[in-house]
Amino acid sequence: MKIIFIGPQACGKGTQAKILSKKLNIAHISTGDLFRSLDGELKQEVDATINQGNLVPDALTVKILKERLNQSDAEQGFILDGFPRNMNQAKLLETITQPEKIIEITLPDQEAIRRLSGRLNCKSCGAIFNKFTNPPKQENICDNCQGELAQRGDDKEDAVKKRLTTYH
Repeated sequence: MKIIFIGPQACGKGTQAKILSKKLNIAHISTGDLFRSLDGELKQEVDATINQGNLVPDALTVKILKERLNQSDAEQGFILDGFPRNMNQAKLLETITQPEKIIEITLPDQEAIRRLSGRLNCKSCGAIFNKFTNPPKQENICDNCQGELAQRGDDKEDAVKKRLTTYH
């Protein structure tokens, strides 16, 4: 099964995609995770674009995604989380695969801004906390590994607002 989760940032796409991918035993593919796993000059270029609240160029995103879809764990199906984000990406996606289901999750912009502006990520183990809804026991320290917690550049309010405008 090939499923796409769409919706604004912080609506729960990733959370729901992880749950469903385990239940269906198919790959969960997040373009955000793909971008964060890059290295070298390409990572620096992608990070600079994302941290300003901009989308990674469509052709580059599709190239990275196509490579990921060709991995063995995606042969039986997958859930795409965070792609496509615009009509051009949707058209490009159809050139590499045909989704069977599209699930839209909605969330008011003000709630997305609140959720993202409070999100903290562990630099060591990747755990996610939220200042408002799931704070760490000790400020800016991961409960799991005692690593440093930090806000991603694309979770700052100005970047979030720009991302939401692009989404809409």
